[in-house]
Amino acid sequence: MSDDKKLIEVQHLQQYFPAGGRGKKKKYVQAVDDVSFYIKKGETLGLVGESGCGKTTVGRTLLRLYEPTDGTIIYDGDVIFDKKKKIAVNMLPYRRKMQMVFQDPYASLDPRMTIGDIVGEAIDIHHLAANKKERRDKIISLLETVGLNSEHANRYPHEFSGGQRQRVALGRAIVREPKVFLLDEPLSNLDAKLRAQMRTEISKLHLRLGTTFIYVTHDQTEAMTMASRIVVMKDGFIQQCDTPQNLYDLPCNMFVAGFIGSPQMNFIDTKCKVEGDKFSLTFDNTTIVLPPAKAKKLADAGCNGKTVVMGIRPEDIGDSEIEIEAHQDCAFEADVTGYELLGSEVLLYFKVAGTSMTAKVDSRTTARMGDHIKLAIDPEKIHVFDKETELTITN
Repeated sequence: MSDDKKLIEVQHLQQYFPAGGRGKKKKYVQAVDDVSFYIKKGETLGLVGESGCGKTTVGRTLLRLYEPTDGTIIYDGDVIFDKKKKIAVNMLPYRRKMQMVFQDPYASLDPRMTIGDIVGEAIDIHHLAANKKERRDKIISLLETVGLNSEHANRYPHEFSGGQRQRVALGRAIVREPKVFLLDEPLSNLDAKLRAQMRTEISKLHLRLGTTFIYVTHDQTEAMTMASRIVVMKDGFIQQCDTPQNLYDLPCNMFVAGFIGSPQMNFIDTKCKVEGDKFSLTFDNTTIVLPPAKAKKLADAGCNGKTVVMGIRPEDIGDSEIEIEAHQDCAFEADVTGYELLGSEVLLYFKVAGTSMTAKVDSRTTARMGDHIKLAIDPEKIHVFDKETELTITN
């Protein structure tokens, strides 16, 4: 079976929810609009965006926990919902192939039951063990699959850390070997160290099971590190669906460029200017000369003399002598307004033309708060956006 085969396909999905009123005056609020994407068998697809963007609504609509207002949903070649064709099949056989893992694992774990009984209950419900020994063996096997062991089986949920409770929830979820896991913000209640640990554990689990994961999160770091493809959403609309690397290198607009990456991309208004065979961006008293390929795209877009937005990631601004020498045509001066040591790197904060910006530089930098320093931008890493539409002109 080809890895590229589509397992789930969503076409022009719309979802509205009641927002008050009665009869003809009944009001609705739009949650998602014209959402289209597909999920390959065996991949991890990230649904990511700010709170309220509609990502959880999309995830739950895939399981038909919410009935779509419009659009089409196809599961493994079967149309399970099509508003225009009035198709809305019984979801029970399909839902048995899907499993949801919620944000708060404690809510799904009965505090009166041991961990072994919680997992065993799921085994009993689905009649997966013929006798007590087989039941016990399955419980231990499932706990080991999620990084726990037989010693944990006799303990209670309140004795576990947040990360361990989330593992139990995952263990219970994989009892019936679903084809699709929908994980809705599963790590949002954990501290930073546990989140990093559980990201690794969930990725290992995905490789071990080989099933399809749909990962809903507001944390772009989680999506970037765990998903093979990511759907970026804003205000109910899909902004871009692509691989993590392409979202980082080739964002389609300013929202995606600013949302993906940490610290986020710097943006500054600049004026396009042509001088002979040079195409440059100017801000304050600084002129940035663009590489030929980027210059051509701006020229083709008719940007000469116009104000556009230049985007540059903090890691693409340097303060070392080597970087300044290499990018003399893209050097500028600024006063350091902030300094944060991250260990191997330092974040330098500064202002240019009234715009706050950040550079991520080597920890050996001599720059400190209040210093007047020279910095240089890597011109190959410059992104340029249309100021009005915020769409990308060149990456």
